[in-house]
Amino acid sequence: MWHLYNLIQEGDKVRAAGIRRVQNVSATGSVDSKRIRLHLTLAVARLTWSPSAAPGAESGTAVGAPNAAPAATATVEVSGRVAEQNPYVKLGAFHTLEVEANKDVRIEKEAGGWDSIALGRVEESCVPGRGAEVAAIVCGEGTATFCLLSEHMTVVLQRLDVPIPRKISTTSSAHEKGLARFYQSLYASFLRHVPYSSPSLRAIVIASPGWVRDGVFDFIISEASRTSNKPLLAARNKFIKVHVNSPHVHSLVEALKSPEIASQMKETKFAREGMMLDRFFKMLASDEMRAWYGPDHVALAADRGAIGTLLISDELFRASDATQRKKFVTIVEDVKQKGGEVLIFSSMHESGQQLNQLTGIAAILTFPLDIEVVETEEREAKEEEERRRAEENGTAE
Repeated sequence: MWHLYNLIQEGDKVRAAGIRRVQNVSATGSVDSKRIRLHLTLAVARLTWSPSAAPGAESGTAVGAPNAAPAATATVEVSGRVAEQNPYVKLGAFHTLEVEANKDVRIEKEAGGWDSIALGRVEESCVPGRGAEVAAIVCGEGTATFCLLSEHMTVVLQRLDVPIPRKISTTSSAHEKGLARFYQSLYASFLRHVPYSSPSLRAIVIASPGWVRDGVFDFIISEASRTSNKPLLAARNKFIKVHVNSPHVHSLVEALKSPEIASQMKETKFAREGMMLDRFFKMLASDEMRAWYGPDHVALAADRGAIGTLLISDELFRASDATQRKKFVTIVEDVKQKGGEVLIFSSMHESGQQLNQLTGIAAILTFPLDIEVVETEEREAKEEEERRRAEENGTAE
């Protein structure tokens, strides 16, 4: 569904099945109203993404499995005016189609609309087994956030907050009881949300400051032993404990860069993105002439064939302005043609959101370039071109 959301643009024509209330007026003046199912073609005016909080379909958990979650409910709402004649709906009438998984949909684009980015997205969406690859619990004392990470998004499943009284030297019973409630709630949420028996799940990350992660892991394993939960005990080798500085979701980027996870996740798309973004920030601090960002500056670097790795957010390709989208597509194609690497970040990942805060596009250059020198060269070249045209016009007159 995320691929579909990124494929459909304003101005496209989308055909899918939908429900619409239709009224018929009889000869006597009575009105008969009924809801019918029909296929409509809309000229897209607005697109809305409704994410799913259910990991089942995303992660490949078998239906009926002990820890199966409800089916994913992610939808894409397509709004616009009816573009093709229909017996029940007038041409130009406004309608909203709700496109779901396993529902037929047809997308028509104008000439040039099926560019290399769109075609690459279609090709990528046809590759099977792209479900959740990592489950993560980012926790602190009394707090926990459950997430699933696939190649293209981070889904926050639940945020847990259990108050734990402070430990006092004279008596620690209240603290211990609060801690026990926290562990019990966390374990119940873990069974409900984490598809630990799914073959596609590569790792279960428990990240926290301090030593909270050790207590959480020990409790999960001890409860699995006590309740004879064999699938969970069999998944014990999937657990990875990682230190992070903050018990918040944005710490996932820090966790994914850790050597423990990087060694296992090095082939996954989001791990590669996180590592390259970290490399860009380090280079920006130590060698800024090889770390450029911003659409105009990156375009200048691409013209000079200087880009080794291009970091670009998928949000830029959803621009309603066709000229803007074409500009970014041209940059991507240019970098690929000159042998550079292109990483398209998902704005549904923490790394993609960080890149969006940095204009959504950045580049690691293969050789240093001074921005001021390049801009001066561009300005002089432009002035020379204007001077030459003026001379040509004067000669023609």
